[in-house]
Amino acid sequence: MNKIERVDMVLSGQEADRPPLSMWYHFGVQHGSGEQFARLSLEYFHHYDLDFLKVMSDYFYPAPEGLETVASAEDLKRFEPVDIDRTEWTEQFKALKVIARDLEGKAYFIDTAFDPWQSIRRTLAGETIHDLMDRCPDELLQALDIVADNLIAYCKRSLELGSAGIFLSVAAGSEIVDRAHFLKFVKPPAMKVFEAIRGLGRMNTAHIHGKELFFDDCIDFPVDVFSWWDRGPHGPSLAEVKKKTTACVMGGIDQTIVARKSPGFLKAHVREGCRLGGRRRFFLAGGCSIEGWTYPASLRAIVEAARNCTDT
Repeated sequence: MNKIERVDMVLSGQEADRPPLSMWYHFGVQHGSGEQFARLSLEYFHHYDLDFLKVMSDYFYPAPEGLETVASAEDLKRFEPVDIDRTEWTEQFKALKVIARDLEGKAYFIDTAFDPWQSIRRTLAGETIHDLMDRCPDELLQALDIVADNLIAYCKRSLELGSAGIFLSVAAGSEIVDRAHFLKFVKPPAMKVFEAIRGLGRMNTAHIHGKELFFDDCIDFPVDVFSWWDRGPHGPSLAEVKKKTTACVMGGIDQTIVARKSPGFLKAHVREGCRLGGRRRFFLAGGCSIEGWTYPASLRAIVEAARNCTDT
């Protein structure tokens, strides 16, 4: 069974020869060209012989010109529709074109994006976002709606360029944002993005990001796959989520230990993850990004163990 057949079997709910595997980390080259980013991504993918490639999103959401911090209602009003071909996203598009040519007919790749709330928080409102939710709720909601529209344009272009799906990270942990604010400011614009790309990708993925998750509030996202830190202290487990949705699940590997445990330990960990995921509707992966300084032999051990996950 080849890489594409393996993924297709899982997406269709059938039993593949083994769970498709992928792992990912940030290469730290967001200052460089899309061609360089593509080369590193493909080099990584081919070296470890993964089953599908998750393309990272290291070119940030385009900030309004001249704006360094979002700290007021007036700042929020500066968010507006953007021409995606006049932003740093063009470097990501260059990378996706190179990746699509290289992997055509060989393997799927999915592209990463961050929900509208995170898009603002990660660039211009790291220290102000919680204050903005309380002090300028209407202006923030309006800005988030505009950001969602820009992200939809980005995602549709990515899918047109060959991405098999969008891996949208959604901030949904109580240590990040409380539930009331999540339901008002995070979920609705994220849902708008998911609804807009529904059916345009075969592997659209909701990455439910955080530790203590509002998972039940996310289970209605219209996606093909759910990803989260299932091996963390708060779960939920892969089996629990499978009971609540017909979508596939992605996980089984605790990303926090990959750079800190021996290859032998990680092989046993992968075998256990495969048992937890089961034979159907399961992609084997970390619950989030691994460390960029991970020992190569550890990743090779994970790949070797995954290839032997044929009797879970």
